[in-house]
Amino acid sequence: MGKNKLAKFAELDTYEHVIQVPYGKLKESDFSLKGIWGKQFFVNDHPIVLELGCGKGEYTVGLARMFPEKNFIGIDIKGARLWKGAREIHTEGLKNAALLRTNIELLPMFFAENEISEIWITFPDPQMKKTKKRLTSTRFIECYNSFLKPGGLIHLKTDSNFLFNYTSALVKENDFEVKAETDDLYSSPGTADEILSIKTFYEQQWLSRGMKIKYLRFIPHKCLLKEPDVEPEFDDYRSYGRNLSSGMLKELNPE
Repeated sequence: MGKNKLAKFAELDTYEHVIQVPYGKLKESDFSLKGIWGKQFFVNDHPIVLELGCGKGEYTVGLARMFPEKNFIGIDIKGARLWKGAREIHTEGLKNAALLRTNIELLPMFFAENEISEIWITFPDPQMKKTKKRLTSTRFIECYNSFLKPGGLIHLKTDSNFLFNYTSALVKENDFEVKAETDDLYSSPGTADEILSIKTFYEQQWLSRGMKIKYLRFIPHKCLLKEPDVEPEFDDYRSYGRNLSSGMLKELNPE
């Protein structure tokens, strides 16, 4: 592991707004803040919003700036990615933003029933060959439903035609309530508002390559869920793998 990463990990350990809990400790007992994030961590009763796979935390930080009346928690397993957002939260003194380093599958161990008001899923790996790993699959929707409030929103923002079409089909199959849907966000009047205009580092690269950004906002229900009986066409540009794409992007932004 490079010295730069070690330094970032060491810095993360100094931030009170960065939560890192070893899996072994989670197995021993419930996470201490489960069910009382608002009361004990944020010290208010404001709605709590999650960003899944938050990376550098652009949405978590950006939304926290816009909405001081809400609390935001960015989730990612990669500590080196979280470092940038953690430093911004610290530097700006944002009291309504936090970062949680864990796997998304473990979130029911951190949050209690009806504790979360909204979920943002921003530019996840579409997992074209592995349905159960898609962050909008029935497996994950059921996971979210264990802590999402009734009427709670799920936002998907993606560059992937495959994931957008798959999720749209899943939403229709399960008769979820759709609040907004577009396959070309920045060309859709009234949709690309201030919130959606927050651009992650990866999004800026996709846009520079002429790719269209898709957005879907819906309310899931907690009935028995079904996978859609469709398999959208794979995204050609992803045939090289996301890791290669990330490698090319790293050359543009080596930090």
